[in-house]
Amino acid sequence: QAGQESFRSITRSYYRGAAGALLVYDITRRETFNHLASWLEDARQHANPNMTIMLIGNKCDLSHRRAVSKEEGEQFAKENGLLFLEASARTAQNVEEAFVKTAAKILQNIQEGVFDASNESSGIKIGYGRAQGPSGARDGAVAQSGGCCG
Repeated sequence: QAGQESFRSITRSYYRGAAGALLVYDITRRETFNHLASWLEDARQHANPNMTIMLIGNKCDLSHRRAVSKEEGEQFAKENGLLFLEASARTAQNVEEAFVKTAAKILQNIQEGVFDASNESSGIKIGYGRAQGPSGARDGAVAQSGGCCG
């Protein structure tokens, strides 16, 4: 418990100035899902209130060991205003998509004036060059993904 508390105090410094976050739980371990509300409260307490949060149910390749339904993840995300995907770090299913969708939502927030992109404390840093999309695609081309997590 002491280790978790010191870890949380370290993570709080990461929330400052963040425009987005990935909140990940293990679909094969219900206790990780049960702790989401606590982690989300921590993030919301220490982060920009407009921060985009993507909820990710990891290990979707282990559906035979599933302890948390996809519907439960979707419901938690909906109730808390989060984006949602199931992914597999082992097979890379939806991993890139999680980052791309989170970044797209942050970009939408910038375009809608939710974030002031000229103020670096918003967590946004303007760079030069062309954005590269999924699988190396450029200029808004989107790679299609399929597999276990749909």
